[in-house]
Amino acid sequence: SSFVFRASLLWRAPVPGLSPAVTVRSTSHGPSCSVSGREWVRPSGFDTGLKTFNSLSKQKEPLILTREGVATWYSCGPTVYDHAHLGHASSYVRFDILQRILSRLFGITVIHAMVITDIDDKIIRRSWEENVSPAAVSTVYEDEFKRDMLSLKVVPPAVYLRVTENVHHIVAFIEKIIRNGHAYATKEGDVYFDIQSIGGRYGRFVGAVDPQGEPGSSNKRDPRDFALWKPWKPREPYWESPWGRGRPGWHIECSTIASSMFGGQLDVHSGGIDLAFPHHENEIAQSEAYHQCGQWANYFLHSGHLHLKGSPEKMSKSLKNYISIKDFLRSYSANEFRMFCLLSKYRSAIDYSDSSVLEARSTLDTISTFCHDAQAYMKGQLQCSHVQEDLLWSRLAETKSTVMSTLADDFDTPRAISALMNLVYHGNCQLQPVSTPAGAARSPAVFGAMVTYVRDVLDVFGIDLHTKAEVLSSRGSLQPVVEQLTQFRSKVREFALARRDGSSTGSPSRAGLHPDRLPLLKACDALREDLAPLGVLIKDRGATSTWEIKMSARGQGPEDKGEETSS
Repeated sequence: SSFVFRASLLWRAPVPGLSPAVTVRSTSHGPSCSVSGREWVRPSGFDTGLKTFNSLSKQKEPLILTREGVATWYSCGPTVYDHAHLGHASSYVRFDILQRILSRLFGITVIHAMVITDIDDKIIRRSWEENVSPAAVSTVYEDEFKRDMLSLKVVPPAVYLRVTENVHHIVAFIEKIIRNGHAYATKEGDVYFDIQSIGGRYGRFVGAVDPQGEPGSSNKRDPRDFALWKPWKPREPYWESPWGRGRPGWHIECSTIASSMFGGQLDVHSGGIDLAFPHHENEIAQSEAYHQCGQWANYFLHSGHLHLKGSPEKMSKSLKNYISIKDFLRSYSANEFRMFCLLSKYRSAIDYSDSSVLEARSTLDTISTFCHDAQAYMKGQLQCSHVQEDLLWSRLAETKSTVMSTLADDFDTPRAISALMNLVYHGNCQLQPVSTPAGAARSPAVFGAMVTYVRDVLDVFGIDLHTKAEVLSSRGSLQPVVEQLTQFRSKVREFALARRDGSSTGSPSRAGLHPDRLPLLKACDALREDLAPLGVLIKDRGATSTWEIKMSARGQGPEDKGEETSS
């Protein structure tokens, strides 16, 4: 498995902080499907300049794609028999973030295909419980799953592929595995994969030495052999096959559908870590037996489990310890869930609790407040002392470099967010309001660059700070009403703050003010405090005031954390 590589440099526009991309061509072998064994083989093709943790080699590897600028990506979709929950959401959102980074930051076109398992033991049992057809059950929950993904801003795959629409491909796939000598049929009508036929190549993932295997016919040659085809049982749906009526086993669907979409070579396969064994292990065995190759998928990416804080178990339907996506979105926003995911590495297990989501909310609030204050400064509504402009330009350049390099290093979003927050901190340090400007030169351009960059990076991650508040404002009269109200309040406040000696000040100090005007000042403060719970936040900046509107968590009214419009 050691090879000599000849690197042919094919230059493209360099990415800041990364070495130039190269195409690596192997001089000792052709496609990965010509090799064999359990050891991962570095593929030939286009080196993206990124590194990712590959579960096949159990370490970070250069991400090398078969075709320049294009990544083929297959993911295991849902088994649609019940509501999707946050455990599912964390995996789909995390991989959505990875795909967004590849496509929007590094210019790689991701061709993503996802299977919908719409026939399965659980679906059949649910159909019996509800006295409806399995198709009725799967249709309801497939539609709900897709709506949930859209509500979480997950970009749909290029194509969803249902198992029931590909059974004829699955039958043909099994037939070829049998012809290649890696599967066998039993007299009961089962078809099993023959583990012994592939020798020591089975067991790439931890847990593959489990001798129990999966339950099935006593006619299995090896306890580890797994079902490719199951014979029909009364009250179950079935399809015709050379082995009699029946339906596909679990694992074969993914091998068949991924191969029908991408052929004998796949760049990236993703899923939750709980799918590594036996599901992904068996996918590899089937696919390599069918294609007669030694490395069908070049990279397996696995996301960590989501746990309820204090529970050692992953969130799952079977354990009844889950929170549905709909229930979550009644209290929090999609932006907040994305930030919650961004604050941990995609491979790490996550502890879910209200406090952890509130940390994500606080992070978004800090960013939103900075963007709001920077805009107020750019508009001349916020007067500050001298701004160290060169320092901010330098910090911005450093942040850009850090974000690119950390995301190229196994998509390290926590470090990228940390770099972003450090930039926000330095920006806030320069936005110190003063009551009376000392004629210092202003530096609005650097804050414009910082706000634009922060928003652009969040947009890459799927977080949009210009969401429904601005849509509401553009369609209705809320924004101009708040603007007029704030201007009127500012004039009243300016009148109330005028001193008896004729001078004016932005300070609310009562000394020297007209006593008969103090009730006006108190009324201005009361108005500000009364509007805050309604989502209208007014901030007094010396003699002037600024405002922002927060939307609700569901984006249907005020107080949405992290989604704003402002002036």
